[in-house]
Amino acid sequence: MSFTKKTASALLCTVMVFSSVLVFAACGKNNNSNTQNSTTKSNSADVTVRYLNFKPEVADIYQKIADEYEKETGVKVIVETAANNEYESTLTAKMSTKSAPTLFQINGPKGYANWKEYCADLSDTELYKHLKDKSLAVTSKDGKVYGIPYVVEGYGIIYNKAITDKYFELDKRNTDFKSMEDINSFDKLKALVEDMQKNKSKLGIDGVFAATSLKSGENWRFQTHLANVPIYYEFTENKVDLTSNDTSKITFEYANNYKNIFDLYLNNSTVDKGKTGTKTVTDSMAEFALEKCAMVQNGNWAWSQISKVSGNKVDEKNIKFLPIYTGIKGEETQGLCIGTENYYAVNSKASKAEQKAAEDFIYWLYSSEKGKKFVTDDLGFIAPFDTFNDNEVPSDPLAKEVNNWMNKQSVTTIPWYFTVFPSQTFKDNFGSSLLKYAQGNKSWDDVKNDAVKDWEKEANASKA
Repeated sequence: MSFTKKTASALLCTVMVFSSVLVFAACGKNNNSNTQNSTTKSNSADVTVRYLNFKPEVADIYQKIADEYEKETGVKVIVETAANNEYESTLTAKMSTKSAPTLFQINGPKGYANWKEYCADLSDTELYKHLKDKSLAVTSKDGKVYGIPYVVEGYGIIYNKAITDKYFELDKRNTDFKSMEDINSFDKLKALVEDMQKNKSKLGIDGVFAATSLKSGENWRFQTHLANVPIYYEFTENKVDLTSNDTSKITFEYANNYKNIFDLYLNNSTVDKGKTGTKTVTDSMAEFALEKCAMVQNGNWAWSQISKVSGNKVDEKNIKFLPIYTGIKGEETQGLCIGTENYYAVNSKASKAEQKAAEDFIYWLYSSEKGKKFVTDDLGFIAPFDTFNDNEVPSDPLAKEVNNWMNKQSVTTIPWYFTVFPSQTFKDNFGSSLLKYAQGNKSWDDVKNDAVKDWEKEANASKA
């Protein structure tokens, strides 16, 4: 099975990319010099936009944005913010009132399934036209767009270029690779990693990969993020509609590909496999920051943690991303896992004028110079739109890396399909199975079979 960007987009009858999130550059050139807000004081000043914000921590920033927008256009934007973990209940209560939001958020295809009665088609909106990777949007089978991602994140294998460069300079090594640019498949990654592990003393590291954190509550990088890769390929291959009940079963078709990379992590690590159940994400990131390892799987959010480790040795210029290769055919064109759980939706029950005003507001925010400055500098978002140039991204090195991968041509983003994983219980059970496997107490066949059974069980339980 070979996946190109066009093929992947055609096969996806729904959503999606942040990650973390790539191929976006192929969808359109930057055009911010010609971008203008289509809202004017004369035709929209008498319309009010109500926005129900998801994140309390950015409520003050959105209020500043609303004030600036009203000052510039005359259009009033009322920002209301739901309390932590109460967005769905707040949205439910608001939708039945006269003050129902014109603009609100859904968290992906499952969120759309819950709110499809209230989601307007955004296919013809200006903001959607500037979305670099259209496969990131929440899209129905008939091609209508009901959710536009407004921020993305990306994850993959973070590596320290200073250490990999040191390896490439070794006089005696068993690979012919000249740089990390040569690594574009699992076979190549495996050859590189295993030879680096043999030369770990010369490289001054304890292992190539940081500890695989399989302690309960610390295993999300593997029971969710890593599992996203095989599930993406399975659902894409089988043309699964992510907004439908077709996601209620999996075959774990690419379980052995998961095993490929998971074993590579375990066997070329800073710690013995038996100790993985005691390791936390903090432990892993500290090992990377202190250059005890060369690589670690995580997302662009990890820089804030790496940079704050006491004694951090990793220079910003040396922190880079590599896709998670697993041995699937065609992965040479695979990019990072980029996605989001944050999508704008416009209330289809609002008047046409109110809907248009909401669409104009979000386009202004992501196209005007003032709006983009709020997005990048104040909200700290990696924006998935071609209205932003390479300099209009958050300043941290991993955010820049995500943006670089987003702009690589002929590279396929792996969207965040873990948004349709059936439950936290499924993830926890899968994480427990992974630990037992790592410790030698469970066969891989049993890990696979239990994951398939648990997925269906939890998917059916959520319907009850």
